[in-house]
Amino acid sequence: MELMGEQPGKKKAVIIGGGPAGLTAGYCLSKAGEPVAILEADPKYLGGISRTASYKGFLFDIGGHRFFSKSKAVEDFWHEILPNDMLERPRMSRIFYGGKFYSYPLRAMEAFLNLGPFQSAACVLSYFKARTFPRPEVKSFEDWVTNQFGERLFRIFFKTYTEKVWGMNCNEISADWAAQRIKGLSLGTAIKNALFPEKPKDKSQVVKTLISSFRYPRRGPGMMWDRCGERIREMGGEIAMGRRVTACHWDASSGSWTVQARTQEGVTETYQGEHVISSAPMRELIPSLDPKATPEALHAAQSLRYRDFVTVVLIVKDKDAFPDNWIYIHEPNVKVGRIQNFKSWSPEMVPDESMSCYGLEYFCFESDGLWNQSDKELIALGAAELEKIGLGRRGDVVDGCVVRQIKAYPVYDDAYSRHVDAIRKEVEHRYPNLHMVGRNGMHKYNNQDHAMMTAMLAAENILAGKPVYDVWDVNQDAEYHEAGTSGEQGASGLRMVPTRVS
Repeated sequence: MELMGEQPGKKKAVIIGGGPAGLTAGYCLSKAGEPVAILEADPKYLGGISRTASYKGFLFDIGGHRFFSKSKAVEDFWHEILPNDMLERPRMSRIFYGGKFYSYPLRAMEAFLNLGPFQSAACVLSYFKARTFPRPEVKSFEDWVTNQFGERLFRIFFKTYTEKVWGMNCNEISADWAAQRIKGLSLGTAIKNALFPEKPKDKSQVVKTLISSFRYPRRGPGMMWDRCGERIREMGGEIAMGRRVTACHWDASSGSWTVQARTQEGVTETYQGEHVISSAPMRELIPSLDPKATPEALHAAQSLRYRDFVTVVLIVKDKDAFPDNWIYIHEPNVKVGRIQNFKSWSPEMVPDESMSCYGLEYFCFESDGLWNQSDKELIALGAAELEKIGLGRRGDVVDGCVVRQIKAYPVYDDAYSRHVDAIRKEVEHRYPNLHMVGRNGMHKYNNQDHAMMTAMLAAENILAGKPVYDVWDVNQDAEYHEAGTSGEQGASGLRMVPTRVS
């Protein structure tokens, strides 16, 4: 039975959020013998966006989480938590456009064969036109990609999906993002390498390829975080579900934090700790601080934006429609942006062999009409679009459900870095022993292993009693997630996201 009201005993750390970052920090501190309390707003699931949801025995991932890291510490963590439950899965992701599949990343010859001779010829002419008469002032994503690939290939393989994900027109997204995400690739180079592959002179010149496999918990990523929560409790740590933090008070005289959280029943509980580790969105954390944050920091927090998404889960009669983990939908005549095939992640996600379970992802904002549609309307939309793009028949859909995920992606608009810097300086100067970690805690669009690494370093700083590591400097390698060898680096990578044209 959980205690209500004031919680006895000061903790080493009160941790806000039970996602990968919060649980990793809690595990590391508990393993070192330090008492922790983890406050998770969700009444049911640990893992945040890395949880595994369920419906009538069918399991599904919220966004798709491949377990692959260059960080040995992260790989060791996963093995320690689930030593016998990780599957080795083949990686397969493709682009779907015009009724055909294209490898991801693109293979030049396959793309031209799929497009057909006339469309391919038009793409080549468009490419040479762009190279001969490039756009002189390259400001936007559209400018940069058009100059590199030509306008036709831009519209086929870049425009539709990018705008679905970010809710921004490609001529509003900064060219810097394209240069980072697609650097070193041009159509001419791709064709040359496809026709005349050149052997590298030494190993240092080998271009890293996409990982061909990854590990995955046999019953989804939530299996990892549920077990992590069990281990924390076994070591004496406290995890309180359904607790939404309302206030964080720093007492300079005692050198400790008092954190208030409201239960689902409306009861306020109080937790005390030497440190607070927060993976909560900055927009929610900063207004909760006492002493009250400055007007500048409050404005900065309120100005941060997030991209949300809806997953429409469809249970479908299995017709072996596609073997991919997920498919990027570049069709402009449908709203769906990506389709997960949960059976390809792990057969144990689908309890009935005669069925498949797909997750159709719709990127949106909470204020969008799409977000506010009823579950019945969204399931009907998903079934209709699955049939429209030819990946299933509406009549084969036997059931479905809807999962809405708020604050899935921090938005990097033209002012975001200024706002984050203002918040970071405020916290460092006015709030001792407050550590921000993870995707939303740092407003960084990263994968779960990057979030875990920030939490590991924050825990190391707490155990050392001083700031040994700068959590904000965790590896900035934008290409890391697409290449390399698992466990080879000291820290994980950071994925780039688009910024607006300045």
